[in-house]
Amino acid sequence: MTWTTKKRDELAGWLFVAPQALGFLAFVVAPLVAVVWYSFQDVNLLAGTSSFAGADNYAKLFDDPTAPKVARATAIFCVGLVVLNLALALSLALLLNLKLRGTTVFRTVFFSPVVVTLVAWTIVWNFLLQDNGGINSLLQTIGVDGPNWLRGNGTAMLSVIVVQVLKNVGLNMVLFLAALQGIPASVMEASQLDGAGPWRRFRSVMLPMISPTTLLTAIITVAGALQVFAQIQVLTLGGPADSTNVLVFYFYQQAFANHDLGYGSALAVVLFLVILVLTLLQWRMRKRWVFHES
Repeated sequence: MTWTTKKRDELAGWLFVAPQALGFLAFVVAPLVAVVWYSFQDVNLLAGTSSFAGADNYAKLFDDPTAPKVARATAIFCVGLVVLNLALALSLALLLNLKLRGTTVFRTVFFSPVVVTLVAWTIVWNFLLQDNGGINSLLQTIGVDGPNWLRGNGTAMLSVIVVQVLKNVGLNMVLFLAALQGIPASVMEASQLDGAGPWRRFRSVMLPMISPTTLLTAIITVAGALQVFAQIQVLTLGGPADSTNVLVFYFYQQAFANHDLGYGSALAVVLFLVILVLTLLQWRMRKRWVFHES
C-alpha cells in the first residue's frame, strides 16, 4: 500500500480526533445507553440482582405521589432561574456598555463567582442563609427579623434560585456585553438621528441585534437549570416538604439512596427527554424572534 500525502493527511486527521471521539463514546454515548437499558430493568443494588421490568418503571411515574411535587419544583426553579438570570445579566451588560468609570472592577466582581468552585460557593451561602447566619445578622442591625431562609416554604426555593443566579450571571453578562459591543455604532447613531429614544433604541434596535446571543444564553441557562444538583444537596436536601426537590435530586435519591436504580434511570431518561424537547423547541422558535435568521 502506497502512503500518498493525501492518505497520510487523512490518517493524521483521524488520529487527532480519535481521543475526543473515544472519550465521547466512552463517557457520553455508553452511559446514555446504559441508563436507557437500566430504565427497563428491576435492579436491586443491595442483592446484586437484575430482571427485565418492561415499562413498569415509567408507569411508576404516574403512581408516584412525590412526582407532581418534583415536577412543580423543577418548573418553578427553571422558570425563576432563567428569567432572573437573563434579566439581570442583560441589565448588567447594559450598564457595562455605558463605559463608565470602574467598569473593569464591576465586571470582575460579577464574573468572579463563575470561576469559584460550585460546592465552595454553595457552602458559604449555606452559612449565610442559616437562621442565625450572616444575612439575618445583617438584617437585625436595621431592626428586621429575617426568616429561616432555607427552611421556609416560601423562601427556600427563592434562596436556591438567587444563589444559583449570583453564581452564573457573570457568564451571561459577558456574553451579552460582547453582543452589545458588536452592534455597529452607525446603526445606533442612525436610530438616534431618526428620533428614537433610549427605550425605543433598546427595544427596536438592541434586542433584535443581540437576539442570537439571547438564544444561546437561553438554551444554556435552561439546560443548566434542569441539571442543578449540588445546590439542593448542600442547601436544602429537597426540603421543606419537597418544595425544592427538583428532578435531578429526586433521581439521585431514588437511584442511590433508595437503591432503586431502575426507577432512577427512568427519571434520568425523562430528564434527558425534557431537556431535548425544550432545546429543540427553542431552536425551532428562533426563526420568529432571532434577527437575520434565515
